[in-house]
Amino acid sequence: MFALVDCNNFYASCERVFRPELNGVPVVVLSNNDGCVIARSNEAKSLGIEMGAPAFQFEKDFEEKGIKVFSSNYALYGDMSSRVVSILSTYCPDVEVYSIDEAFLQFDGYGYFDLQALGEEMRRTVTKSTGIPVSIGFAPTKALAKVANRIAKKYQNATAGVYIIDGQDKINKAIKWLQIGDVWGVGRQHAKRLIAQGVNTAYDFTLMPDQWVKNNMSIVGLRLKRELAGIRTLELEEVKPKKNMAVTRSFNENYTEFEKVKERVVTFAAICAERLRKQDSCCNAIMVFVHTNAFRQDQPQYNRSIVMQLPYPTNSSIELARFATKGLQKIFKLGFGYKKAGVMALELTPANYGQWMLFDNSNSTHGPLFAVVDKLNKAYGQQKVKLAAQDLGRTWKMKQERLSPRYTTKFDEIITINAN
Repeated sequence: MFALVDCNNFYASCERVFRPELNGVPVVVLSNNDGCVIARSNEAKSLGIEMGAPAFQFEKDFEEKGIKVFSSNYALYGDMSSRVVSILSTYCPDVEVYSIDEAFLQFDGYGYFDLQALGEEMRRTVTKSTGIPVSIGFAPTKALAKVANRIAKKYQNATAGVYIIDGQDKINKAIKWLQIGDVWGVGRQHAKRLIAQGVNTAYDFTLMPDQWVKNNMSIVGLRLKRELAGIRTLELEEVKPKKNMAVTRSFNENYTEFEKVKERVVTFAAICAERLRKQDSCCNAIMVFVHTNAFRQDQPQYNRSIVMQLPYPTNSSIELARFATKGLQKIFKLGFGYKKAGVMALELTPANYGQWMLFDNSNSTHGPLFAVVDKLNKAYGQQKVKLAAQDLGRTWKMKQERLSPRYTTKFDEIITINAN
């Protein structure tokens, strides 16, 4: 059996953990730069606040309806997510963190356990230890565990937040209830195509011919069809290192000078190197690109990228910055106002795997050096220790006008209690 544990209204719930006066109050959380709504409490949903609603269009509604609005606090959310997963791991060693608010658990060999009682105990423990409410769905496949979780969440009073699909009758009942547009992995376009074929529920989907599903939805759709029918096809996925990684930013103004663009590119290369070290990888090539502002057609346009094949694999910030600068020198042209640039690390390999060259290799002293740099930046704040080619007084910061304190990750923002 699989279990899907889903944190209810996760971002909003995180904001409520340290501010209990928000319980029962409508809460919304905004995306990067306070752009649009990405999370809503049940109270906010009932007031008609839609997912993805542009914040500036709903300012009047927020004020008139007493909706509490927060900027996305990813440091807090990520830490709370880790705490939830840590607790779940004590119940089952096989855990796949599917997203920041969802995790699959594999309960093979638990045939003699009372899963309903186990699920209710897991809910109580997570909520008591973290303050985060969760819903849990058990089923023989991952896709059906998603369905079970949806039922547990929708009918919490009847299910106590835990629902188990453990037989063919329950499978049929659940997939006949689930609309095709709500099936995990069925996007909007596929849903339209299936509805046009008379497929309105997940049950209808399981009756479709395999060849039609494979031709129109690829092998991924065929696996999903089998999963919904109760045939185990998908297993827990291991966390795999990224095959490439990119750091890109738009500038706050058009840059016309090489030195200003260079400083940004060096910074992006340093961030890429830090991320490579975090997953114990090196890159064998990098891509550097620059763009002018495509929305300013009244200005000269220029977009260019270059791939630099490196002489040796590296994750050194110094070396990647040097190679990225060489790439920028080859594509930069005067006479243009640059609005965006980026660095992408390509051809990633494990850090402990590489072919040593006779004359040209990565500097062996950089490994210990940046191990210390990374520890300092983690302890004192991102990009506190920089390369000399970076602007020491500059920090990139999102617009976060409604940011709550990072209660669990910053000592100077920890919750204070008045004992008087």
